Amino acid sequence: MAEIREVLLNDKNRVDYYENCPGCKIDQMKEDTHGIPFKHLFYVFVVVLAAALPISSLFPFLYFMIRDFHVAQREEDIGYYAGYVGSAFMFGRALTSVLWGMIADRYGRKPVIFFGTITVVILNTLFGLSTNFWMAVSTRFLLGSLCGILGPMRAYASEICCKEYQALGMSIISTSWGIGLVLGPAVGGFLAQPAEKYPQIFSEESLFGRFPYLLPCLLISIFALGVSILCFWLPETLHMHPKDNGELEDSNDAGEATINGPDGKQNMKKSEKYPASQQSLLKNWPLMSSIIVYCVFQLHDMAYTEIFSLWAVSPRKYGGLSYSTADIGEVLAITGFGLLVFQLFVYPLVVRIFGPIMVSRIGAVITIPLLSSYPFIAMLSGLSLTILIDCASIMKNVLSVSITTGLFLLQNRAVTQKQRGAANGISMSAMSLSKAIGPAGGGSLFSWAQKRQNVFFLQGSHMVFFILNIIELIGLLMTFKPFLVERATDSS
Repeated sequence: MAEIREVLLNDKNRVDYYENCPGCKIDQMKEDTHGIPFKHLFYVFVVVLAAALPISSLFPFLYFMIRDFHVAQREEDIGYYAGYVGSAFMFGRALTSVLWGMIADRYGRKPVIFFGTITVVILNTLFGLSTNFWMAVSTRFLLGSLCGILGPMRAYASEICCKEYQALGMSIISTSWGIGLVLGPAVGGFLAQPAEKYPQIFSEESLFGRFPYLLPCLLISIFALGVSILCFWLPETLHMHPKDNGELEDSNDAGEATINGPDGKQNMKKSEKYPASQQSLLKNWPLMSSIIVYCVFQLHDMAYTEIFSLWAVSPRKYGGLSYSTADIGEVLAITGFGLLVFQLFVYPLVVRIFGPIMVSRIGAVITIPLLSSYPFIAMLSGLSLTILIDCASIMKNVLSVSITTGLFLLQNRAVTQKQRGAANGISMSAMSLSKAIGPAGGGSLFSWAQKRQNVFFLQGSHMVFFILNIIELIGLLMTFKPFLVERATDSS
């Protein structure tokens, strides 16, 4: 009798795998090999890097690009137009992120990822060839609209890893994204206007002399082309077979419940009592609160990214640093290296000690006095300026990535695996909208502040960083209960 009961139990918890289903092959691979999938995580890293590089690569040279378009009547108005170019990408992505998530859920992650990398190749190159303001805005908008990589990659990273390594997969995405957002401006800063910087290599009559901002865009496009070729070896994770996906997920969850013991079975009973289809994500307060706080900090980060480059290249008479694009590239390259070291070796330890919410709070508290010091750093010159601005930039980006990674972990803990794709789509759309507001608002704020050089209170750049600190303070206050709620267990 005991043998019959054991056979029936094993049959109940058995997971059926379909021979030609890519999702079943991935599940079978995870069941057979419980180690870290280094090859697949490498794919995740390079794909996310290809998507992140073009987002901020334009900021070091955007000031000069707008100047060359002759669209701004006064020098103080350049930041205003630069903000719109910087926002076009995020505005386009905000409109289409949910759509790309739905396409990835229906037709697979791989087609969306491949199409997104090809989009980077074409449209990022066309942006480098822009000859007027409206061409620059259009190509950036289309790039944001058609490159729907990040949302599917978040789902992909959680599906390609065993449960115990899903946090590592999410960390790889955050690390690659953060590196891309710092490395991109470094590439743009070093390689923009090559005929002026490297006249012995590029002449004024050459292609890169006539299009001074093509070289950094072209280099990123070539990298994206290599990644798109690599995507042919990217395994699909979506289940594609006649059996209902929900039934398969239930059987997989049942298998996980058996493996995870009594707690897993208890979670399965809760899942059966409250199916995912009946649970509204918009009523999931742990998810929605983390998304709202996440958007506030992302608005701050994009405004800062736009303002930092404009502030660094603006003349000293306006409180800037009078930096060249190469100088900005050097600062951001050093920042990228510091960020990589911190994310790989320090951040996991800090999160284990303090938890993601406390890390976000600490990062926000330290950021406020740090940004307040920027106008005073601009009064320095020589080696002291170089050292302090490098250290300040490293610290600011480390704190920003720590805050957003912690909130990103909260978002994924707030939903089950069945809901993660939709949750990432909502998060991406909301985040992209806030990031679209960031550069436009930052550029307009910077342009307005430059006209306030002779006022008594918070003149020039002091006003810019004061308003950035207000946004940071709002985000900090929102990390406290009852607004931000962390779900006690990871429901992945």
